[in-house]
Amino acid sequence: MRTTDLDETLKRLENSLRSIKMGPMALLEVFNLAKSFQGVQALKGVSFEICQGEILGLIGPNGAGKTTVINLITGFLRPDKGQIYFAGQEITHLEPHQIARLGIARTFQHIQVFGDLTVFENVLLGLTRHVKRTLWDDLLGLKRARAEEEAFGQEVQKVLTWFSLRDVAKAPAGFLPYGEQRRVVLARALVSKPKLLLLDEPAAGLSPAEGKQLVQLLKEIRRQGLTILIVDHDVELILGVCDRVLVLSSGELIAEGPPKMIRQNPRVIEAYLGEEKRC
Repeated sequence: MRTTDLDETLKRLENSLRSIKMGPMALLEVFNLAKSFQGVQALKGVSFEICQGEILGLIGPNGAGKTTVINLITGFLRPDKGQIYFAGQEITHLEPHQIARLGIARTFQHIQVFGDLTVFENVLLGLTRHVKRTLWDDLLGLKRARAEEEAFGQEVQKVLTWFSLRDVAKAPAGFLPYGEQRRVVLARALVSKPKLLLLDEPAAGLSPAEGKQLVQLLKEIRRQGLTILIVDHDVELILGVCDRVLVLSSGELIAEGPPKMIRQNPRVIEAYLGEEKRC
């Protein structure tokens, strides 16, 4: 048998085993992801799945590989080894814009607002993947262009209300307090109506009061049935809102389970939770 035929056979076998192992409810499936940077192994064979409607938390010490996982899922990095499937389709080597169009939205560790644009305009950008009208439709003032613009405006207003941002909708986003800018970024991701939302340290830099607001928002999003992966250093946030938690340490998955089990896991306490208690 030729090498290419063997590879194809192995891939079909892998897909068959994947469907048996994960079942029909897995929305995202990650297999044996490995990634190194200049000889430093950031991820070492990480595998997990996210089920439809689940909130999954990902925690671990600095340098554990958490953001690398998100960057690989969203196409900002390419794995050295492993596969990623979304809704049954392999997305391992797709470009970020292709992955976004499939329904995966993300936020970043550092706030990315367009400071000179209004809050409304910043959130409106989240609907880019849903645009159907053409430039000619806009130039000619066609009815379908006006209808889409009106529908988008209504969607943005709805999300702004949800995130308590309607009163600052016309304000330049760059002049908002830090916590409100965080909400703008989250609103922009949510208005895109993703099937999967990846949040990279959404609580970073928030005050205790803003952190509580974030928890309430995440619980409300959860009630809407959205599937979410959250990476954050706020252990109490993760353990308080997530259905299941993954723990990375030095690029390896050392624990996985419901929050109560993670709190009591000796390896997690030693590698991470113990460190948090000492801080």
